[in-house]
Amino acid sequence: MFQERFKSEVVETDVYFLIVLRYIHQNPLKAGITQDISKYLWSSYQDYVGNPGITDIDFALDVFSNDRTKAVKLFMDYSNENNTDECLDYTERMAVSDKVVMDYLNEMGITTISQLQRLNKERRDDVIRERKEIEGITIRQLARMTGISKSVIDRV
Repeated sequence: MFQERFKSEVVETDVYFLIVLRYIHQNPLKAGITQDISKYLWSSYQDYVGNPGITDIDFALDVFSNDRTKAVKLFMDYSNENNTDECLDYTERMAVSDKVVMDYLNEMGITTISQLQRLNKERRDDVIRERKEIEGITIRQLARMTGISKSVIDRV
């Protein structure tokens, strides 16, 4: 049911709150679970559009209008807009194999891990910095492969 660790993000503005709310309500649509968010029963969307349940709907609707009928209409229009909202969307990450990481190091003249560890700090940090910039290579992977701690690699 869950793919990865829990993630959270601060919602600091009313505008971003509405984006996040629309994102949540459109998730079943984007996942192909439903063709119409108003027919998906497992979200709070129905609470906002006329069948109040346990959701505190006042803040969100008041952002649209103080007139409740108008607010609900505006909310429905906004919630059903096509958009490119991205809230905690997981982007597909290309994973790089350990062999590819070693090939990259070899290209830089580093043939063994001990050779990397013996470099002066500036040169070692340059090597790490260049490897970190390659899409798909993670800090955890670099730490495991080089024997250099994650905290050191993270600071570089």
